[in-house]
Amino acid sequence: MASHRRPKQPSRTRVTVLTTAAAAAVALSSQAANAAPSEKPSKDEVKSKVDKLYEEAEKATEKYNGAKEKQDKLEKQIGTLQDNVARGQEELNTLRDGLGSLATAQYRSGGIDPSVQLFLSSDPDDFLDQASTLDQLSGQQVEALKKIQEKQRSLAQQREEASAKLKDLADTRTELGKKKKEVQGKLAEAQKLLNTLTAKEKAALDAEQARASRTSERSALDTGGKSASGRAGAAYSAAQTKLGSPYVYGATGPSSFDCSGLTSWAYAQAGVSIPRTSQEQANAGTRIYSQSDLQVGDLVIFYDDQHHVGLYAGNGQVIHAPRTGTVVRYESIGNMPFQFGVRI
Repeated sequence: MASHRRPKQPSRTRVTVLTTAAAAAVALSSQAANAAPSEKPSKDEVKSKVDKLYEEAEKATEKYNGAKEKQDKLEKQIGTLQDNVARGQEELNTLRDGLGSLATAQYRSGGIDPSVQLFLSSDPDDFLDQASTLDQLSGQQVEALKKIQEKQRSLAQQREEASAKLKDLADTRTELGKKKKEVQGKLAEAQKLLNTLTAKEKAALDAEQARASRTSERSALDTGGKSASGRAGAAYSAAQTKLGSPYVYGATGPSSFDCSGLTSWAYAQAGVSIPRTSQEQANAGTRIYSQSDLQVGDLVIFYDDQHHVGLYAGNGQVIHAPRTGTVVRYESIGNMPFQFGVRI
C-alpha cells in the first residue's frame, strides 16, 4: 500500500537564514561590480606628496642638526670640566700634603695643636668660621687652610656643573635619536611613494629637475658670478665647486651636504665661521628683506620657520642643497617661500 505522507517542509528559520545570506551575497556582488577600481596616483600627485614629505624631513633635519651641535658642545664642555676637576683634585691633595708637612714640623718642635689634627682629618669649613680656632693657628697654617677651603668650594661647583651638563647631554642624545628616527621615517615614506612610479615616470621627473637646474644655472651665470667679491664672493665660489654633490641629511662636506651644511662649509672656505643650522644662520648677520638688495654670496632664508638656506647666485637664483634625492644645484629663488637674506 502506497504511503500518503506529505514531504517534510524546510523550517522557517532555515529559509530565512538562506534568504538573508543570498541577499547579502547579491549586495556584495553588486557593490563590487559598481565600485571604481583603485586608481594609481599620477606622477604629479606622487611628486606633490614626495615634495611635502621631503620638506617635513628637512625641518626635522635642521632640528637634528641643532641637537647634534648641542651634543658636540656639551661633550667638549664636560670634557673640559672633568679635566679641571681632576687637576683641581690634584692641587687640593698637594695643599693637604703641605698642611700635613706643617703639622709634622710643629709636632717635632713641641707638639701638634688639636685643632690642626681636626683640620687634617675633616672638612675645614666649620673651623675656618671660628675665630677662636684661627687664633690658635700660625699665619702660614691659616693661609694653607683658606686655600684648601677655596679649592674645595671650586671643586664642588665644578662637579655640580658637570653633573648638570651630563644630564643635559643625556636629554640631548634622546632628542637626537628621535629626530633621526623622524627624518628616516619621512624619507622611507617618500621612497615608498617613488617606488610606485614606473621607470619612465621616474626618468621624466629627473629630466624635469635637470632642465630646471640648467635654466637656473644659465640665468645665474649670466650676471651673478661676475659680481661675486669679498668673503661672500669667496663662499659662493666655494659652493660652485660642489655643484653635483649629493644631498645627505646631517652632512657638512666635503663630498655631501644638507642645506645648512653647504652654506656653513662654503663660508668656512672663505675663512668665516657661521653657525651650523639654518635657524641660527638666519641671525648670523645683517638681514636683507628686499630681493633686489641681495648680493652674490648672501645667505637666503626660506620658509616661515627658516628651515632652509642657500647662497644667492644673482639674477634671482640661489645655489643650494635642496633635499634627499637631489644634488647641489642652482634654482630660482621664487620656487620656495623667500623670507629674507643675511649678509655675513
